[in-house]
Amino acid sequence: MMPARGRRYPRLRSRDQNGLTMRFSPSFSSRRLHGRPLGWLILALVTAAVVGLTSLALASRDSSAPPADSAGQVPALDMASAPGPASPPVRMCGDKAILGRGPSSPPKGAVVIPAGDDSGSALARDWTIKPDTTYWFAPGIHTLGGDQFAQIQPKDGDTFIGAPGAILDGQGHNHYAFTSNARNVTIKYLTIQNFGVGSSATTPSGDNGGQGVINHDSGHGWVMKYLTVQYNAGAGIFLGTGNILSHSCMRDNGEYGFQGVGTDAGPFGATHLTIDHNEVTGNNTWNWESKNGGCGCSGADKFWDVADVRLTDNYIHNNHGPGIWADTDNANFNVTGNYVSDNDSEGVIYETSYNLRLVHNTFARNGLPDGPGLHGFPFPVIYISESGGDSRVSHSYGAAINISGNTFNNNWGGIVLWENANRYCSSGANTSTGACTIVDPSVATIKNCSNPGLLTTKPYYNDCRWKTQNVLVKGNYFFLDPAKVGSACTPAKYCGFNGIFSEWGSWDPYKGKVVEVHITHNQNNHFTSNTYVGPWQFMVLEQGKAVDWGEWRGTPYKQDAGSSLNQ
Repeated sequence: MMPARGRRYPRLRSRDQNGLTMRFSPSFSSRRLHGRPLGWLILALVTAAVVGLTSLALASRDSSAPPADSAGQVPALDMASAPGPASPPVRMCGDKAILGRGPSSPPKGAVVIPAGDDSGSALARDWTIKPDTTYWFAPGIHTLGGDQFAQIQPKDGDTFIGAPGAILDGQGHNHYAFTSNARNVTIKYLTIQNFGVGSSATTPSGDNGGQGVINHDSGHGWVMKYLTVQYNAGAGIFLGTGNILSHSCMRDNGEYGFQGVGTDAGPFGATHLTIDHNEVTGNNTWNWESKNGGCGCSGADKFWDVADVRLTDNYIHNNHGPGIWADTDNANFNVTGNYVSDNDSEGVIYETSYNLRLVHNTFARNGLPDGPGLHGFPFPVIYISESGGDSRVSHSYGAAINISGNTFNNNWGGIVLWENANRYCSSGANTSTGACTIVDPSVATIKNCSNPGLLTTKPYYNDCRWKTQNVLVKGNYFFLDPAKVGSACTPAKYCGFNGIFSEWGSWDPYKGKVVEVHITHNQNNHFTSNTYVGPWQFMVLEQGKAVDWGEWRGTPYKQDAGSSLNQ
């Protein structure tokens, strides 16, 4: 089972004349407003409105920004000059020309699996499945019987391949389709659907939470291609070390389309994952966050404790949650050529992780459902949370977070670089319970980082923290037309913000402005050479400090050198 951890956006804070923290808004999860007394809610909304009006006033005084066009409207989006893909690279779901071209007759030497109830076939028992064998599913619907634990348990080197029209259906009776720790298994040209007790196309199910229907045990070396994975509870697919997921459709699954997770020994649970040319859409039909608020357990996909990931040329859209989410001690991701659009929440969350190459993607209309409900924090399309570049962790794409050459089109927000001042290995604000940094695992341990005497000394002071550092945001195209985003898109609701900031620390040795100053000035975080079109705003240093274009670029922040803004 994959751990689920929720990212939480922090309270909007200020400080009184004695430097004590005062809370101006209640705590919010990423998905919903938790109940608080009405007075707190009114005060939060008033505070957000004041900040928004201040931002508008600052923008009106910004003489460095070019004027709007003659009609006073936002100039049109010029996709020809935008660096990301102009359209989705693939549309796999429903494409029978690709997904339905499996062999119409059994390959030589294959075991034939007839349509109907396969509980009496060679697939029925662990001991009747042989290694290095090809199993061909005849056209039609295949079932595994009524036992909730009926499942296919491959052996090393097995291949499962479907004829055109072959469907493996859990009928809402069976939990999982393919399990076991077998290596080098191949699954192709199958529709796999309705696994998870109670799950169907019309009835989402809360079964299989944190579990996968295909490759349930994260077996090594699995290759999954030309699949339609739909209407399943939990995650449609788990990906382990050396797995390939390609040219497939993952749609309308209960929790995720897929998850990268494993149990390997060493610093990472799984490594070397390839996910390319897939369509991932409509997932989290069970709406897990509404039933388990703050669980951090739903969306298009999620990665936990994995490294060396290639996520390229996928179409990730209309999911009920984030589009791409790497949560806790992931590293060395190459996210390139994807089209990420119309997801309810963020386009990308990179949380307490390391070394990311995020280049030449397009992000369009993400966060429009969830953005207006997050008061006191600018809801981003790219959320870099306690993550950064570090040469001590796997980094074949560079010891940095490089966000370059992407197109951002009418998302609720932009890019936020955030570091929670109170989140470190042993702190109460660490929602990744039991996890610690991986920059020096033998030294920065939960035990050592819990020792106040050590925490103030080197290397613990730095290495017990996940740090937002060495982040470069360069050559991106940011387009925002509030009229197309929606009437709620105003500075008062933090629509259209980029930022680098933290919050006032509550605990020694990071108490006060320590982390705010470090993330803003001392951790090599830079926006540069970007193109902005529309009324973009910026937040810097501390949560709630909105600044205009001139302040953002001027001393002491000096961000976006070589960039342009056309409002």
